[in-house]
Amino acid sequence: MRSRSLIVLAAALFIGLIAVLIVNGVFSDVEQRQAQAAEETRQVRIAVATQDIAFGTPISAQNVRLANWPANSVPAGAFSTLEDATRARVALRPLVAGEPVLASKVSGENGRATLSANLPAGQLAFAVPIDAVAGAGGFVRPGDVVDVLVTRQIPGEGASQTDKMTDIVLESIPVLAVDQVSDPNSTDPALGKTATLQVDSFGAQKLALSQQLGVISLALRKVGDPNVGSRSTVTGRDITASRLYIAQRRQTGSASPAPAAASRGSTVPTAAAQPVRAFTGPSVTVVRGTKTSEVSVFHGY
Repeated sequence: MRSRSLIVLAAALFIGLIAVLIVNGVFSDVEQRQAQAAEETRQVRIAVATQDIAFGTPISAQNVRLANWPANSVPAGAFSTLEDATRARVALRPLVAGEPVLASKVSGENGRATLSANLPAGQLAFAVPIDAVAGAGGFVRPGDVVDVLVTRQIPGEGASQTDKMTDIVLESIPVLAVDQVSDPNSTDPALGKTATLQVDSFGAQKLALSQQLGVISLALRKVGDPNVGSRSTVTGRDITASRLYIAQRRQTGSASPAPAAASRGSTVPTAAAQPVRAFTGPSVTVVRGTKTSEVSVFHGY
């Protein structure tokens, strides 16, 4: 009887211990959730833009204010006071209303908005001349991506002034500015005279040499287009599928003397007319002045 009581007592103690552990686990989990909720609801005040701020705009109390922000998601470089955010700073990148003002998006104290502040490490800003045609009709704007083409004369002693070739010099190059406008939010077409491109040092060398060799043109490319690397050289032969060309005119020799008139009663044999030889095989069309003729490729003129 006594042993049975001990067994019942031990079982009760064991069940009680298990219940205590379960209750402690439940309360511990509740406390953790409450602590996490308190951390998530805890907020701090950081500087945010009150309106859209364009590149180069001074940061002031008119376009920046302090706003509540979750303490566990404050971005790096955020300003906690208006004095720090507006201390002679300007926007180096466009900001939208409600966006945090970060140290990486504004200049330092007494700084100025310059393109060099936006350049990644190892990148250069290089300006190339453009016009309405070379600049894709004025639709090349800051933030676009372009291919750079150069048209120049084909090298060689046998090339004439009209023998041209076009090469793709660079592909998928970001446009930093057109003339002195570097705002990517400006999408209206404008006829600029220069386009500033973001390239590495080797790309800058290519652009500098291309300006000396020929005429530079820009072609708009879709941002993120994977079809990159298909460079080729285009010449005049690639523009048309026809084999039509103008041959060089031959030197005209002295006229042959007319045959002497036959005396009365004499018989002068007449040379038999030479038959016209028909060309076989491939031929090309030759234009000499206003006359057009077919010439066999294997028989020459």
